[in-house]
Amino acid sequence: MPRSRNNVASKARKKKIFKLAKGYFGRRKNVWTVAKNAVEKALQYSYIHRKTKKREIRSLWIQRINAAVRDSGLSYSDFMNKLKVAKVELNRKVLADIAMNDPESFKQIVKSVS
Repeated sequence: MPRSRNNVASKARKKKIFKLAKGYFGRRKNVWTVAKNAVEKALQYSYIHRKTKKREIRSLWIQRINAAVRDSGLSYSDFMNKLKVAKVELNRKVLADIAMNDPESFKQIVKSVS
């Protein structure tokens, strides 16, 4: 049986990889095996970093809340516990935003739960 090759599909596969590798430095953008490896690695990194980004943002919110609460003489954990006991349902994202952009109203929130 003669050898059959599907040039249309292989060309489309390569074209897709080279499109993803556009802007890479050196041979990473125009040599098939190097570009394929670079794109695969980049896709792995992007998958991993989509997950870690969420963790980093949450830790940033916690740092901002902690810094704002320390001015009132509380610790972050005490403040969060008092919020829970007082049944104030503001999430960390909103609390961090208030602490950064409107410190006066954040101080009122701290006083109301203390």
